[in-house]
Amino acid sequence: MTLLAIETSCDETSAAVVRNGSVLSNSVSSQIQLHAEYGGVVPELAAREHLRNFLPVARAALSEAKISAAGVDAVAATQGPGLPTALLVGFKAAQAIAFALRKPFIGIHHHEAHLYSPWTSGDPPAAHFELFQPNVSLIVSGGHTLLVLAESELKHRVLGSTMDDAAGECFDKTGKLMGLPYPAGPEIDKLAEDGNPAAYDFPRPLLNEAGDDFSFSGLKTSVRYFLRDNPRLLEDAQRLRDLCAGIQAAIVDVLVKKTIRAAQREGVRCVTASGGVSCNRALRDELSRACRRFGFDFHPAEKSFCTDNAAMIGILAERKLLAGAVPNSLDDEIAPSWQLATP
Repeated sequence: MTLLAIETSCDETSAAVVRNGSVLSNSVSSQIQLHAEYGGVVPELAAREHLRNFLPVARAALSEAKISAAGVDAVAATQGPGLPTALLVGFKAAQAIAFALRKPFIGIHHHEAHLYSPWTSGDPPAAHFELFQPNVSLIVSGGHTLLVLAESELKHRVLGSTMDDAAGECFDKTGKLMGLPYPAGPEIDKLAEDGNPAAYDFPRPLLNEAGDDFSFSGLKTSVRYFLRDNPRLLEDAQRLRDLCAGIQAAIVDVLVKKTIRAAQREGVRCVTASGGVSCNRALRDELSRACRRFGFDFHPAEKSFCTDNAAMIGILAERKLLAGAVPNSLDDEIAPSWQLATP
């Protein structure tokens, strides 16, 4: 099977070609510089850029894979969740391609694709589902923070999700309070490397609660009040680095401890991590260290597959079609608020 996949859920326009579990191409056009001036993604601008970038990105993916559109056996696209206007561009374009080629079309849940992305690796990249083992998966990005029990291939159960601000959102919003450029997460990670995480102690929301849900709005508010009471702190470079380290430590502490606690309770022997925030150096280091300490295998997604990309959409779509999933109707609509549910 040769499958063309499209991803436009937020601010990356991506197209990929997947064949028999191998990623033949994965073309991505990022809009970070466009949205940086506004301190966050502007939905209408994102949609406009997707319209501008879609054809060049799709053509690049087909060219790199050395196939023509006529060589495609099926088409997939992110159906949700995501920004409605952004999703529309990729989803409707993919439906049009499937209609023109008279090929099956399948809509994919963005988070479910992240859930299985840790099993794609290598050069050239390929899905290694033969290595799959039951795991607790942390999916952590700018808009979502989820803990999911993946019991077997294509069978999963959501354990917890974000109640307000996601972890990536907390990074970006606290970074904006400090005057850091968007996206602030990578900048905080870089500054925190030379900071003292113990210099400032911030709250760890829901850390001691029994459930698996997350909440980071309280941490963001705590940083806001701290900066209000210490307005000259940002003028000192070292104190800024310490502040970044303290904020990052609070976020990472919550993510790591709740993930490990869930893995222990569910009786699995493996932990995975995916989503854009899983590129964070401290999060990867602390999760890896905690997994070694408690005897878990740790499988983070490769960084190239952590951020939004069409390869993960194609890998999951192919797996679903081979497992007998019924293709979508070409009249189906996007699902911007689609919740990841137990199959």
